[in-house]
Amino acid sequence: MSRVFVILSGLLGFTAVALGAFGAHGLQSRLQSLPDGAKRLEWWNTAAHYHLTHALALALAAWLLHRGVGAVANVAGWSFVGGVVLFSGSLYLMTVTGQTRLGAITPFGGLLFLLGWGAVAVAGFRLGSGDH
Repeated sequence: MSRVFVILSGLLGFTAVALGAFGAHGLQSRLQSLPDGAKRLEWWNTAAHYHLTHALALALAAWLLHRGVGAVANVAGWSFVGGVVLFSGSLYLMTVTGQTRLGAITPFGGLLFLLGWGAVAVAGFRLGSGDH
């Protein structure tokens, strides 16, 4: 499973950088003329920021799995993946469609991020205890 997380971390990191660059260079000019264009670009930047941050967090989950922490590291990893899909994905979609109703999904991604970080903390306690 740690191999899967490393691969997903690389893919998520790659797509976060690509989408962040697209937002800065391609999307900005397209959104400029829209009345809510500045707000939409802010959503995009937030999505890219959390996307990249949690691509790196996924690598941490892979490392924890490699260290033998076990199920709690799996919870962290899959929570980060799900968080990127729901949190960043909903913000990306809101930006390109203007459908603010998609914002109802965003908090569920945020909850998954919190679950993931909580699982990382638990894994950290288990690292030194020998209780994996």
